[in-house]
Amino acid sequence: MYITPIVPRVSETDGTGHINNVFVPIWFESGRREIFRLITPDLRFDSWRVALVNMNVDYEGQIFFQEEAEVRTWTAKVGTKSFTIEEEVWQGDRRCARGTAVYVYFNYDTQTSEIIPQALADALKLQCASE
Repeated sequence: MYITPIVPRVSETDGTGHINNVFVPIWFESGRREIFRLITPDLRFDSWRVALVNMNVDYEGQIFFQEEAEVRTWTAKVGTKSFTIEEEVWQGDRRCARGTAVYVYFNYDTQTSEIIPQALADALKLQCASE
C-alpha cells in the first residue's frame, strides 16, 4: 500500500466549509504516482503505457481544510490487459472517501490495449499482497 500525504488548500474548500468533492479524484490520482512509476519508471508521457477506463468514488464523510489528509492506494486486481486500483482518503481516524480506478495497458501508437507484460503484472500483484 502506498500512503500519500495531502495538505488541503484553501482553494479546494467550497462554500459549505469542506473540501469540494471534485478534488477527491485529483487526490486519488496523486496517490497513484508510485503505481504509475512501476509502469513508466521515468514518468515520461512519451513512454506512457496506461489509459484510465473507469473510476468510481464513494463519499463517506466530509473532508475539512483544517486537517491534513492521506490517500491510501493499492492494486486490488490484475487481469490480462487491465488492473484495478483501490484508494481511500483518510482524515485522522475517519475514512472519508473510497474509490476504484481501472486502467488498461495501452499502446498509444496503435491505439489498442495490450497484454500486461509478465514482469509488470508480477510487480502489480505484489501490491495486492502487501495491502
